[in-house]
Amino acid sequence: MIFGLDGVEIGLIIVFLCLFGGILSGFPVAFAIGGAGLISFGIIAALDSAGLLIHQAIDTGSQAYRNLVATGIHPDKISIFRYPDLPRIAQPVFENGWEKALDHKVSFIVNRMNERVMAGQSIETLLAVLMFVLMGITLERSKIANDLLTTMARVFGPLPGGLAVSVVVVGAFLAASTGIVGATVVTMGLLSLPTMLRHKYSPELATGVIAASGTLGQIIPPSIVIVLLGTLAGDLYSAAQEQRAQLAGCSDALTYLGQAAVVSVGTLFQAAILPGIMLAFLYGLYAFGYALVRPEKAPPVPAPDTDGETITRRDALTWFLAVPGLLIGGLVLAMQIGFVGSQDITVDSYSDTTKTAVLRTNVSEQCKASIIELHGQEKWDLAVAQQAEIDAAGGAEASKKLTIEEYAEARKARIAAAAPIGTGVATGFLLLALTLVLARGIAPGADPRPLYAGGFGVLLGLLVDVVFITPTTSPGVMFLYLALPLALTLYGCRHAAILLSRNDLLRVVFPPLVLIVAVLGSILGGITNPTPAAALGAGGAVMLAAYRRLREENGPAKLIIWAAFAVVIMILAGINFDLRMNRENVKPEEWIAYLVAAGAYLFAMFGILFSLWVLLRGRVLAPIVRETAKVTSMVFTILIGSQVLNLVIISFGGEDYIQDFLKSFDNEITIFLIVMVVLFFLGFVLDFLEIIYIVIPIVGPVIYGGTFDPKWVTIMIAVNLQTSFLTPPFGFALFYLRGVAPKEVTTGHIYRGIIPFVLIQVVGLLILGFFPQIVTIVPNLLPN
Repeated sequence: MIFGLDGVEIGLIIVFLCLFGGILSGFPVAFAIGGAGLISFGIIAALDSAGLLIHQAIDTGSQAYRNLVATGIHPDKISIFRYPDLPRIAQPVFENGWEKALDHKVSFIVNRMNERVMAGQSIETLLAVLMFVLMGITLERSKIANDLLTTMARVFGPLPGGLAVSVVVVGAFLAASTGIVGATVVTMGLLSLPTMLRHKYSPELATGVIAASGTLGQIIPPSIVIVLLGTLAGDLYSAAQEQRAQLAGCSDALTYLGQAAVVSVGTLFQAAILPGIMLAFLYGLYAFGYALVRPEKAPPVPAPDTDGETITRRDALTWFLAVPGLLIGGLVLAMQIGFVGSQDITVDSYSDTTKTAVLRTNVSEQCKASIIELHGQEKWDLAVAQQAEIDAAGGAEASKKLTIEEYAEARKARIAAAAPIGTGVATGFLLLALTLVLARGIAPGADPRPLYAGGFGVLLGLLVDVVFITPTTSPGVMFLYLALPLALTLYGCRHAAILLSRNDLLRVVFPPLVLIVAVLGSILGGITNPTPAAALGAGGAVMLAAYRRLREENGPAKLIIWAAFAVVIMILAGINFDLRMNRENVKPEEWIAYLVAAGAYLFAMFGILFSLWVLLRGRVLAPIVRETAKVTSMVFTILIGSQVLNLVIISFGGEDYIQDFLKSFDNEITIFLIVMVVLFFLGFVLDFLEIIYIVIPIVGPVIYGGTFDPKWVTIMIAVNLQTSFLTPPFGFALFYLRGVAPKEVTTGHIYRGIIPFVLIQVVGLLILGFFPQIVTIVPNLLPN
């Protein structure tokens, strides 16, 4: 024994010293992590061979241990921390020698890397990292952030603290479009800090709001942190809950929990929406309040003179608030009363036997007791009653193929229950109507007749849907019915788009906003998973950057717009028509839809290739590709190196030792608070990648193996790391900002300026801790 420490404790100290030494050595972190694992293993193996590392393990052959097990305590719950008085035996940290451990772990590490990095289930989700990085860097290099900041400063500048509020808004925009903290902080620092200082803003407020807004990329989707953390959290939660079910005496987690132990990246994106908005709102509220209390530190900036049309308060209230509110409220009301809803009339050809009890009741007595303890006696009694009713009806054996008469009757019932207007048609016309209304408010003095024609087209389309279109109407016939109303509506929308393009705010904000809505909407709405959505975002960012450059060069920018419309047409054709041409009976309208979709696909691909050529010609594409390759390779190299380090810790029992220590606290909240404090301090010296792949796999089985909602646990970790990266004196965001700040801005300014925002982060953590519904409400409302 060295210094009276256990051999495993010494091994953990060696690992962490090697890790921090490697990071501080100046070598790239991605290689330092793997090297730290190899060096620490060599040191630990040498000390173990010399007999210097002795582990005091519990003597499982002792009578005291057997008596403890005989009382019903599971062996996995027995540790030296819970029962320090149990007899112990001295043994080396490598029980069978380091050679055996190395032989076993080499094969294990190859399988683990293959599973998590090369060809496992998580590789598809990890590909989203590449796409999101490409999307973010493309938007950053295309100067869209500069346009956003300039425009937002004109909008919010006349307000007290308006420039600071505009920085928060743009930071949230960039976070939702890039997800890269360092890039956002550097970009905001270069663009906004000189402007704020020039307008007599306090250096403390300016640097604080920039650093804090830049870290919103940690939490606002599509955050790379959540993508990486989510892929790991899903595996940890599933494995931890399976182990929890086994300890409870149940066969699997589904039996014990009553639901599958699954959490996906898409669900975590849904969970992160409200916390991200809440933090951005708190930042803006502080900046506004600071300016009211100390106006000389955050003076308003006079709005520049513009040639735009003056909008009266009455027009603004009418067209920006009242009419949109009536339209959206009317749709919600129509959905509530069943006038708008699903028109799906699909009928299963077999009788419905999917009804099951809320809990499985055919379980052992131990599992029954555990289920009752977890869910309560009332829910167990309900499950027993439901199962008895199912058994009385014949159970699963009652499943049979429906007769022709039964099938026709079931289909007739579905048709009768269908809503008069489909949700898709109503939502589409609502979006077009909002475009018309917004254009009317932006240009109240313009000729309104084309807009009124578009509004008449919306009403005519809804009327045609009610009168002529039924749930049995084929997509092709429905398109013919709606052709005239759509033509009128699109005619009005075309005029509306011209009016909207004259407004600086909409011209700058609308394109990235559409891209963000398309990416996040497809994920949050349950339409697709993050990887295809990230590919859509990357392609959209490339086209957006090319469009901006062509506008500067007076080039054929409309070609990019038509390519974007081709993507929309392709998606609509795929949603409304069955495009599988290898079926026996293919309708003519489906052939037409297939040809339209194929043509739209080819034109969209041409648009993307043309966009790439524009960026290549403008010498923008090469830096984007280089930076994307650099960031992505760093992520995957750190992933591989962290697996090496983790397996070193596992090899000498370090992981079990840490987990046993955490499990020795009976209070689950205490365990979670300890982990959060440790993660907070580790965030001073480790980047989020190292924490996610080194620390979370060790503590994850404990914090994900309890009763806490995994979505809440993951979001709390992300917000905690965001707080750590802001906290002086080691916050990563502060060093990013220090690197681009002017000479007159001192490190003291940055440290003093960030303290209020760190306190806001702590307040945000407390709010999420006491009100976890903020995290869970959106995933509960949206499909997963």
